[in-house]
Amino acid sequence: MENKQSYFGEIAHAAKTLATGLKVTFKEYLTPKSTEQYPENRKTTLHVAQRHRGRLVFKRNEDGSYKCTACTLCEKTCPNGTIKIVSKMVEDAETGKKKRVLVDYQYDLGDCMFCQLCTNACNFDAIEFTNDFENAVFNREKLVLHLDKETYEGGSLPNLIDGGAPLEIGKFNTKKK
Repeated sequence: MENKQSYFGEIAHAAKTLATGLKVTFKEYLTPKSTEQYPENRKTTLHVAQRHRGRLVFKRNEDGSYKCTACTLCEKTCPNGTIKIVSKMVEDAETGKKKRVLVDYQYDLGDCMFCQLCTNACNFDAIEFTNDFENAVFNREKLVLHLDKETYEGGSLPNLIDGGAPLEIGKFNTKKK
């Protein structure tokens, strides 16, 4: 089906489209800008949403042991293979039955898409995402974490897990341009 508009109709349509784009551009140009001063406001006014997905951690029991049973459901549901679980079968001394024991839980933070499929697949509520977002390193090998060997004590910011500083709409440590 061909376009039946005339030459001048096409020019009018192009001018209307251009005017719409310029209107949006000028509106943004005249809006006052503000820049959040990140390194300075880290401990005072920086607010991080509690549901922000920053890094994966093990949930622990009261005695400090982890809840992971090495069922490998999280490893199977991970779309790009950032989780690698090594386990072995051990005979339980009390019951005499064989049971799977976690040897290593490797999580590559650098390859993670933060899709949360692994936490949704976990039937034992053993892993969760925290809102710790400061994960920058100079060496990619440092982004490979062994969650069973480390105990997460919270981020580098005070009250980070609770969201950091209280959220105050419109009040930021900012500089106006």
